[in-house]
Amino acid sequence: MSVTIYHNPACGTSRNTLAMIRQSGVEPDVIEYLKTPPSRERLKELIAALGIPVRALLREKGTPYKELGLDDPKLTDDELLDAMMAHPILINRPIVVTPKGTRLCRPSEAVIDLLDHPVGRFVKEDGEVVDAR
Repeated sequence: MSVTIYHNPACGTSRNTLAMIRQSGVEPDVIEYLKTPPSRERLKELIAALGIPVRALLREKGTPYKELGLDDPKLTDDELLDAMMAHPILINRPIVVTPKGTRLCRPSEAVIDLLDHPVGRFVKEDGEVVDAR
């Protein structure tokens, strides 16, 4: 199974998602999107595959969201994409792409349905237990 994760190693949710993928027996293609941001076209493809509005992929916490005025409902999708291209930290994560679909894996256990052989039990970094059975 081919799996790609758009990953931020500083994010606990992203680290947990990556660990769940690896524990399922798959070594994913890990794209650290802050170092290697997706192209505008790829970002649009991911948003379409997620089936969400552009605005739904924006991350507010720990980003320049407020400073850039991105809470303005009058901003167009193109303007929101411009902001994400200029500031990749605004792209919410982790995004996981598999043959079973594309998903924003928040919470991290959202990845379970995308894997062929998910682990039955997983303990997150904070000690929370996820039972995939």
